[in-house]
Amino acid sequence: MLDFDPNGGIKDQNIKDSLSADEDLVIEQILKNINNTSIGQVLKKIASLPDARQKKVLGVRRQLTEGQYDLNERLDIALDKVLEDLTT
Repeated sequence: MLDFDPNGGIKDQNIKDSLSADEDLVIEQILKNINNTSIGQVLKKIASLPDARQKKVLGVRRQLTEGQYDLNERLDIALDKVLEDLTT
């Protein structure tokens, strides 16, 4: 999978180097026009999200492996919130 930076480029130099001239041209055209599509706007938003979510995920993963995260309780809370949203 290609790793895009928020400015519409490809981050991985190895991938850049392995693309043929035609492939490179096609990808550059896609990247140039990606902001004009709804999926492009979503991808741009995702790329601009802060690293805080990644830190949160890593923290929860660590707590799970250490047995400090009560998954059943958290799932119950999440399901309650989803059901509440669906019924209101």
